[in-house]
Amino acid sequence: MADWNDPRRTGSGVGTTPGIDGRVEERVVFDEGLRKHMLSIYNYMSSGVLLSGIIAMLFANSGMAATLFAGGPLMWLVILSPLAIVFAMSFGRNKFSTFTLQAMFWAFAALMGLSLSRIFLLFSLESIGVTFFATSAAFAGLSLWGYTTKKDISGWGAFLIMGVVGLIVASLLNMFFFQSPGFHLAVAGIGVLIFAGLTAYDTQALKREYLAVQHAKMTNPAVAAQFPMGKLVILGALTLYLDFINMFQFLLSFLGSQE
Repeated sequence: MADWNDPRRTGSGVGTTPGIDGRVEERVVFDEGLRKHMLSIYNYMSSGVLLSGIIAMLFANSGMAATLFAGGPLMWLVILSPLAIVFAMSFGRNKFSTFTLQAMFWAFAALMGLSLSRIFLLFSLESIGVTFFATSAAFAGLSLWGYTTKKDISGWGAFLIMGVVGLIVASLLNMFFFQSPGFHLAVAGIGVLIFAGLTAYDTQALKREYLAVQHAKMTNPAVAAQFPMGKLVILGALTLYLDFINMFQFLLSFLGSQE
């Protein structure tokens, strides 16, 4: 953890106003910056989810979703293109400008809307709504816990990533070989738990990332300049978006009623 958060530190931070206790003033400035940073991430993430939902509903109601998901190369293009954007944003974060990452994020959210339109063909609108609000409540609670907990959960990362890989493999096996409803529900249950854990883990990781960059600004501004806050906000929103959408889709397997 960055040492500026150490209560034994006596120096004032950059941009602070000396008070009776300079350490208190410094902590207040950092806390306000952290809250603003996390709020920006949540705003982007929520806007992306809203855009995807609107596009999914409109596309399904237009009748084009039924045609698209009847099969064919266009269906796979729509399904796989969001994944391609995720990889491009993740591996090109240092190469792309903030504006380019923003455009890619909105393109990703729009394409996810087309892909998610399929759920309106499979599940009732009421069950989709119930699942969405249940996911929203769970996501808010888990993210808040990840933000406020004093417990270091960074050790969860390797286990959770292995779990995601296992989910992908299990889902593909069931899709092409087993085709078992029971196995599908088991995978969905594990998926809900894994992405619930990732929601808390990623929230704490985003908080740590912000604090590390702020510490770098005080000790090595040249290095800190390589991590513009605008980029961190977009990439953070993408991370939490993926946690939310995956948890929603897995939970829908339990709460969704078939059309």
